[in-house]
Amino acid sequence: MGTLYIDRKDIEIRLDGQALAFYSGNGREGVIPLAPLKRIVMIGGVRLDTSILGRLCKLGISVLLLSGKRLEFRGILHGRLHNNGLLRLRQYEKALSEEFSLNIAREIVRRKIKGQRDFLLDVRARRPDLEKALRSAIITLQEIVETAGQADTGMDSLRGLEGGGASVYFSAYTMMFPKSLGFQRRNKRPPLDPVNAMLSLCYTMLHFEMVREIEVIGLDPTIGFYHQFDYGRESLACDLVEPHRPHVERFVWELFRDRVFTVRNFAMDDERPGCYLKKKARRRFYPLYEEWAKERRQSWVEDVRGLARRIMDGQDTVYHPDK
Repeated sequence: MGTLYIDRKDIEIRLDGQALAFYSGNGREGVIPLAPLKRIVMIGGVRLDTSILGRLCKLGISVLLLSGKRLEFRGILHGRLHNNGLLRLRQYEKALSEEFSLNIAREIVRRKIKGQRDFLLDVRARRPDLEKALRSAIITLQEIVETAGQADTGMDSLRGLEGGGASVYFSAYTMMFPKSLGFQRRNKRPPLDPVNAMLSLCYTMLHFEMVREIEVIGLDPTIGFYHQFDYGRESLACDLVEPHRPHVERFVWELFRDRVFTVRNFAMDDERPGCYLKKKARRRFYPLYEEWAKERRQSWVEDVRGLARRIMDGQDTVYHPDK
């Protein structure tokens, strides 16, 4: 077990030797050993002593805090981070290099669009009823992949290409879901339908897993190369997440395709607009997300490490175009 999800507002956590013990009004409910843990996701009002946080920090176990109902990000806690100041200094220098940033940005966009194209190719083989719509989108995305890789494609052009690709891609993506889900376009803050709610939740989980890997290796998550600096945003995490978004979108599609989740698993709040996953459904979601993430975490780590090596040794690119 690498990840522990705690989604109980009536639970209290105590230390029990080298384990976490869980208590409620009914007494002791269970014990989880600390040794195999790498991260803990806490949702809502969990009660615990600060000594537990100290132990988690000492052991290098990260804690991601999410709100109770809408699963919005509240904070992340780490232990001692990598203290390689030279790596961050080099990162800041490279962020000022137009050539360096462009090399990275081109590969980010190419990998993302290529991933979207490959996903639609797989779906087309399964959904002959969508042949025409998907074929048109696939052709357009392939053209964008080729254009984005050209040496004279600048940053503004890349952003335009990515935006055009997103429009074409999501027009096709929405067709893959039943109309009963109400998924007509990508929306967020708040998501307004079950598909957007699930996408936002998975994007959030992936984003802060990437933040964790960035901080652990010693990079600054706020200084990106494709996503420019924006106060309060982890721009580097945004950079590194982009090529993995098509994998999230495939995962979400499969959840609804297989009817693991349906409209009944989501709720709309009368007081505030937005759609969110009900608590019982969240209990089913966590192990499914964890199973999916286990297969992908090594590639996330490799991307972060590859970027760190690039910053330190001066290679021309971070990503492999066909990765």
